[in-house]
Amino acid sequence: MAATQYYANTHPSIGNYFMLAAGQIITNNDSFCSTLSQDNVVRHLLTAGKTFKAYAESLPYAGYTGCASYPYVKRHNPLAYFSDVANSIEKYNLVSFGQFSKDLANHTLPNYSFIVPNLLHDAHDGSLSAADSWLKTNIVPLIASSTFQKDGILIIVFDESFDTDTHHGGGQLAAVVIGPKVKPGYRSTNFYQHQNALKTLMKALGLNSFSGAASGAASMSDYFF
Repeated sequence: MAATQYYANTHPSIGNYFMLAAGQIITNNDSFCSTLSQDNVVRHLLTAGKTFKAYAESLPYAGYTGCASYPYVKRHNPLAYFSDVANSIEKYNLVSFGQFSKDLANHTLPNYSFIVPNLLHDAHDGSLSAADSWLKTNIVPLIASSTFQKDGILIIVFDESFDTDTHHGGGQLAAVVIGPKVKPGYRSTNFYQHQNALKTLMKALGLNSFSGAASGAASMSDYFF
């Protein structure tokens, strides 16, 4: 359900994506394209024997770690930066979003999914109505699935607010938490940022260690029964 006091950590986009994946703002340079060795969620998932995929719309091909292929951009796909992924066979878990519906139908979704709409469907270059339509078409089937209804958690959140909104670093955001164990109609007034979302998902997967600022962050536990 809705988070009414959720704020991004910084401007521009890329630092917020790193916070979602690594619990730290590694850079605020949206043109950054190098491979990173910092701790990140994938490292913890693999250590715990968990599976993951990044489903990135308009990704040219599985395992692509290049900077951009419009309307796909790497800066919105943070898992592609980390050596745990980019320098290993795990890079083939970077797949086009077209694979998502297949994995959902085949009941082969990983434990952790990072879903990346392209620039036309994430309200960046396109409209809010286009983003809403994309979510309705592509995410509603997930929510309705038996796989998700068992014990799934979905967090839908923007990376940052308008550039002119610098409250708490990156401005106030729309954020929604969905799942069978989420309180219906609940609206949280707790202060949250991206490290809280990261902590929530890692904790839900049974991980005992956490990336960066997620270690000291509270989980969004008030959402759940």
